[in-house]
Amino acid sequence: MNTLEAIRSRRSVRTFNGAALSPEDGKKILDFAETAENPYGLPITWKILDARKHGLNSPVIVGTDTYIAGKMSRVPHAEEAFGYSFEKIVLFSEAHGVGTTWIAGTMNREAFEQAMEVSAEEVMPCVSPLGYPAERMSLRETMMRKGVKADSRFEFEELFFDGSFDKPLTKDGAGKLFDALDAVRLAPSAVNKQPWRCVCREDKVHFYEKRSKGYVSENGWDIQRIDMGIALCHFELAAAESGIGVSFELKDPALPLPDDMQYIASWEVKR
Repeated sequence: MNTLEAIRSRRSVRTFNGAALSPEDGKKILDFAETAENPYGLPITWKILDARKHGLNSPVIVGTDTYIAGKMSRVPHAEEAFGYSFEKIVLFSEAHGVGTTWIAGTMNREAFEQAMEVSAEEVMPCVSPLGYPAERMSLRETMMRKGVKADSRFEFEELFFDGSFDKPLTKDGAGKLFDALDAVRLAPSAVNKQPWRCVCREDKVHFYEKRSKGYVSENGWDIQRIDMGIALCHFELAAAESGIGVSFELKDPALPLPDDMQYIASWEVKR
């Protein structure tokens, strides 16, 4: 399975078949996680956790006792870096037949943080169960997916723009970048808010966060920036698979912005 196939086929899995994750699959995933770099160069520590051993639980997860979690220092761009690296792990797991789902709130966080030995200077943004999907989703999972419209996405022209936010980018206008941008469109996000917006301008793709109320904590932690990291990851991986070279940069082009929009990062498309 290639990256685009993994992106297009993956769904969040909350109902597993009860079989324990094989040691071989666990080792593959953890070994890969330790190589899952991010363009910010920020290190992340990963562990696979046994729910029974550590007293972990999530009320939305059925049929697996295995989780993967990561912790890192509270530094600028931690959210984007975590989202980027964790999504690499999620897609790798999908390609190897292992189901995942992003969990940030529906868990006993204190127990997870104790299991991860999170210090006062560190943060554990999200975790994911690891296991083999059940043949059928539970009623709870079905209702959750329906509630957030998990299988729907904004239209292409609502997310991507040509030169400025005044001009939507059409699918035909995207040219060779269509697959990479469509991979962004298909990215998962907290309650399916899809906060990413992109402006394609002069061989660069600028990523912006369309901010929603209620996603920034009192200490400034922005859960939607994790979603932005996922979007940045999808773009780079899909571009590489399409034979397009890109380079990362943090250079705000200072474009006129809607009030709820904030610059995040850019990919320069190499000719």
